[in-house]
Amino acid sequence: MSNESTGNITMRNLTDWDKVNSLTDAEIIHDYDSPRTCEADWAQAFVSHSASELHHEVKKRKRGVNKLPVKKQVAIRFDAEVLAYFRSTGKGWQTRMNEALKEWVKEHAV
Repeated sequence: MSNESTGNITMRNLTDWDKVNSLTDAEIIHDYDSPRTCEADWAQAFVSHSASELHHEVKKRKRGVNKLPVKKQVAIRFDAEVLAYFRSTGKGWQTRMNEALKEWVKEHAV
């Protein structure tokens, strides 16, 4: 971060996690933000993740291999009525727009 009065500031974690992880229940200071709990507080609790998910990064699904020919992403501007028409045709409107453009290219190929 940069600030006129202090210059560049490097954000760093100053928590001593080894010390935190070694604390016993008796050593933890309980206050309004972290009240002490009892058995009754946990009576209706359930585990929603396996232990391995809690300690390891959950793998994210990745997109499959692109179909051939590979499509290119570009920024392009269309008239509002052209976009409105294709969007009004429902899901898959971009594919239909691409097909219409390919048809035009075939008809006008030199």
